Amino acid sequence: MLKKYEFILKNLDCANCAREIEEKIAENKNFQNVVVNFNTLKLSYEAEKENKALIEKLVKSEEPDVEVMDVKSKSIEKDNKTAVQILRLMSGSGIAAIGFLAGLPSAFSNSLILIGYLILLYRTIGNAIKIWKTSKSINENFLVTISCFGAYLIGEMLEGLMVILLYEIGKILEDKAVHKTRKSISDLMNIQPEYANLKTDSETRQIAPEDVKIGDTIIIKQGEKIPLDGIVVSGEADLDTSSLTGESALRKVKAEQKVLSGSINVQGMLEVEVTEKYENSTASRILELVENATDKKAKAETFVNKAAKIYTPIVIGLAICVALFLPWITQIEYSQSIYRALIFLVVSCPCAIAISVPLSYFSGIGKASKLGILIKGSDYLDALKDVKQIVFDKTGTLTKGEFAIKKVKRYSEQYTEKQILELAVLGESFSNHPIAKSVIKSSEIQVDIAQVKEFEEIAGKGLCYKIQNKKVWIGNKELIQTDKEEDGTAIFIKVDEELVGSLVLSDQIKEGTKEAIQKLNSLGIQTKMFTGDSKQVAEEIAKELGIKEVKSEMLPTDKYNEMEKILKERKHASKVAFVGDGINDSPVLARSDIGISMGGVGSQAAIEASDVVIMTDNLNKIVDSIQLSKRTSLIIKQNLVFALGIKILVLILSTVGISNMWQAIFADVGVTLLTIMNTLRILSIE
Repeated sequence: MLKKYEFILKNLDCANCAREIEEKIAENKNFQNVVVNFNTLKLSYEAEKENKALIEKLVKSEEPDVEVMDVKSKSIEKDNKTAVQILRLMSGSGIAAIGFLAGLPSAFSNSLILIGYLILLYRTIGNAIKIWKTSKSINENFLVTISCFGAYLIGEMLEGLMVILLYEIGKILEDKAVHKTRKSISDLMNIQPEYANLKTDSETRQIAPEDVKIGDTIIIKQGEKIPLDGIVVSGEADLDTSSLTGESALRKVKAEQKVLSGSINVQGMLEVEVTEKYENSTASRILELVENATDKKAKAETFVNKAAKIYTPIVIGLAICVALFLPWITQIEYSQSIYRALIFLVVSCPCAIAISVPLSYFSGIGKASKLGILIKGSDYLDALKDVKQIVFDKTGTLTKGEFAIKKVKRYSEQYTEKQILELAVLGESFSNHPIAKSVIKSSEIQVDIAQVKEFEEIAGKGLCYKIQNKKVWIGNKELIQTDKEEDGTAIFIKVDEELVGSLVLSDQIKEGTKEAIQKLNSLGIQTKMFTGDSKQVAEEIAKELGIKEVKSEMLPTDKYNEMEKILKERKHASKVAFVGDGINDSPVLARSDIGISMGGVGSQAAIEASDVVIMTDNLNKIVDSIQLSKRTSLIIKQNLVFALGIKILVLILSTVGISNMWQAIFADVGVTLLTIMNTLRILSIE
């Protein structure tokens, strides 16, 4: 039976190398579903046994400096060798500069320049040799080495020196830029608790959250993060839940209320009984979801990975053609054609293309989580931009699922609206039915329930009681025996044999729902509603919200079949999303292109049922997620067009003898740096 294993690849600083490692391991039949996530430095695969030794061998065959470490290791950051690298660059360039500028004899100056070359190329040559020995393959280290020594041999020694110097400086800056991006995203997701204050009979002590058991009592002091999900035993506090929901408003909690890990205690102190193990707590599940989200690659990533495989061989092939055949066409010297071919080799590294796409999706998913939107894969983030139809469930999604009194109707001149309302509240005060609770909550009046005598609840119909020797009946048409019709859900009130009035109830629309639907309509997205409620109620809600198409009185199977019909009739490139509560509508959530669950915070069922989880009941988050998808897609396109455009331009200019190796280095590491910086803009989206 296959099991899933995970490792951290320490010192992995090249996106293209991550792709090569993934392909190398996937070639081995012992490993299935191999994923190397450059964004999180995580390697995951399925196998019958762990086989770490073989994994290390395969990884080192592609990247000798990469270390395979356990996922729980705290030291996953790249070793800080920047100072050593800078010292090496300074010494190598200094020695070479003496050779160029000191006016020494030719043999001596050339020797100094060669020593400078070797010092500067030490790391690059070492990696190229290791990879050739272990896998008989070439990568950017080999290409840069060949380019530099080729320039030296044809007399362009200064050009070769500047290539390796700028290349090494660029790699250091690139590593720093990638680290900054990862740190920016980890700062957005800074919800992981560091410790828990475990309360025992004699003391309180700090322990790792992983060591806390269900049923233990923990203390959360002011300013601390809640480490595990639980129920408040005692105390009151104001919680900052923005890292979970994206909402800035503080949430007040007290005894018997649920609290979620990742929240911050802004003011107060709480004793909490733990209800979930650390690995099942909200913070842990969110972090795992975000970290693994980019394992599911979008079409753009898949395309780039395929293109990267053929891009480098094509450019190397062109370089050979330029070196061999350009003198036949243009009558230039072979030394010049070789120089131009060397420029091709420098430009051939696809790092800028390979790094910008996955890093952009990772940034987008990280930013979405900060906004309280959990997106379960790069493919779903990418698909959101193509959504043209959104189908909404009604109850619990567009509406609160709580009835409120819409109006009080009088049928008798002997009773005022207030008296009719009082009669209803007196009876409903003794009932636990959801509608009874809604009537009491929305009436906002006080009554003396001591007047009520002989209360009786009639299942499925209503209730009756006596007050001042009068028999009061409250319930549906069947109980009251009336043929009156009202707009919406109604309960009728009869005193003795006289029908005196009714309460017309309506489900309450959630705050911000109308605004969100208007925004979606303005984006050209067609909004629809599926509901099991009556046609009259459904159309009334839809009209108020601005939803044009409504399907009512539907069973779950009806919703599923209707979604099938929509998917068959849609335009090929467009996507259809379904928005529901994540539990009752699981089949249609799964069948739609993108299933979106509302109010999923703390709900495992909601997270499992859908592709996108809105951590609050705010429908405007759907608009935010679509706009974030479009912005991420735009930045990816900008990066690809810029990277490919610059590389192609330099290749063309080098062929006709206009560009030199300095421009080639910019087309490699310079473009990579600029695409990373452009990607960081995703994190600044408000």
